[in-house]
Amino acid sequence: MSTTPHRPHGPITSRREMLALGAAAAAAGACASTPKSYVGVRGADRARPAAGEPIRIAIIGMGAPSTPAMGFGHLSRICALAKEGKENVQVVAICDVAAPYLQRGVDYAKEKQGIEVRGYADYKRMYAEEKGLHGVLIATPEHWHAQMAIDAMAAGLDVYCEKPMTYDLEQALELRAAVLANPQNIFQCGTQFLQHRKYWKAKELIAAGAIGKPTFSQTSYCRNSKGGEWLYGIDAQIEPGKTLDWGAWCGPMGKAEWDPAVFFRWRRYAKWSSGIIGDLLVHVTSPLVYALDQGWPVRVTASGGHYHDTAMENPDQVNLTVEFEKGHTMTIAGSTCNETGVEAMVRGHMANLYLGGNDCILRPERIFGEEIEEQTFQSAATGLNDQDEHRLHWLGCMRSRKPAIGDVDTAAKVMVIVDLAARSIWSRAAWTFDPKTLTASKA
Repeated sequence: MSTTPHRPHGPITSRREMLALGAAAAAAGACASTPKSYVGVRGADRARPAAGEPIRIAIIGMGAPSTPAMGFGHLSRICALAKEGKENVQVVAICDVAAPYLQRGVDYAKEKQGIEVRGYADYKRMYAEEKGLHGVLIATPEHWHAQMAIDAMAAGLDVYCEKPMTYDLEQALELRAAVLANPQNIFQCGTQFLQHRKYWKAKELIAAGAIGKPTFSQTSYCRNSKGGEWLYGIDAQIEPGKTLDWGAWCGPMGKAEWDPAVFFRWRRYAKWSSGIIGDLLVHVTSPLVYALDQGWPVRVTASGGHYHDTAMENPDQVNLTVEFEKGHTMTIAGSTCNETGVEAMVRGHMANLYLGGNDCILRPERIFGEEIEEQTFQSAATGLNDQDEHRLHWLGCMRSRKPAIGDVDTAAKVMVIVDLAARSIWSRAAWTFDPKTLTASKA
């Protein structure tokens, strides 16, 4: 599985490097314009959870205590949801390439659940040996998402894949093919804003023609920090060859020199992550793409800069313009150096939808004021946060076998935005996507 050639492997320090990178990106675009066939393979069949039977899942990627540790966060909340009676679920296996974090996860799962929990350093071995497993939750760095999810599909497992769905566009299309080839399996991408009911209502209104032709949408994910973003603590007990399999962590990216800053803070580095675009903006773009239903993104232009956190390779401010195949433009702002964003909304020819609060507000354009009444559609409170709702949604779909919100097509469309935006920022050019050939090209 290849990695994206357009991202730099280190900081860009001169105009010469930028021009060289732009030329490399153009060459990559020329190669990418050749049509490629993405064909998934039907995987094994596994028994599904029967009525009254606990859903048995595994979690890959515990993460360090010095970070938000998404995998451990999922573990703790799933154990809590089970204890609260929200779902009959058991975490029966844990996988991590860092021995201390693997042990931490296993010990926690045993203590909270009172059952035997097995630990693995190799996820493929876990897939093969855990015969009673129903699903897997993948919470690793994004360069591993695609391969682990594809292998899970081959093993007949249901999948919850953290965001961004994959590292790059090619991986997203490979994973999409695997998921589409296995409709018997449940797949959900971990973008929990999809559980916000205001977007469900927006989707309904747009589909019903309540705002006329949707022409322009806007959204943002902006936050701030005094010292810089993703500067998580470095744990001195983590040493390659002793407490960490560094080669297994690098995996699809190939060999790399050990760098503890990369291991604990990979989102800051352009080789390993798209930063704001893939880690933050996917949260707000996913529900808008879902609600709008305007087809594939076909052209992306992005700009970015280092305005405060100049030590981070990835920009701390980005602005995206995305055009869709059915005729719609979306603008997206992202920042880790200023927390004031823009209100989420969808503009239509006849009316607008305001999505900045908890509710969906329909307001007519002035010239349609006598024909369309302003309305506020309130979102019913569920008593759960969106992350718990998303976890329970996946588990519920594993029970019902109904497709999940956070489906692979929505996630793949969002990955077109992510990948083309990263290309655009580093090459200083617009990039296009052809839905017929599934290829990206420099505009």
